[in-house]
Amino acid sequence: MYEEARRSDVSGWVRNVADGSVEAFIEGDESDVEAVIAWAKHGPPRARVDSVRMEKSPTRNARGFMVVG
Repeated sequence: MYEEARRSDVSGWVRNVADGSVEAFIEGDESDVEAVIAWAKHGPPRARVDSVRMEKSPTRNARGFMVVG
């Protein structure tokens, strides 16, 4: 997701969760955010994506995209 987010020029973060899921906060132009979400629904090669859940949240004015946690 990090590489896809950087290509799509969005800001925010992504992290792996102990249960094997991935959590991310993404902000930017709507079309760029939608592109990252579309990618997440399939994931990288060899990934298994069972579902993608989205929630709207207030803008945080993040700068850049990073892997956290």
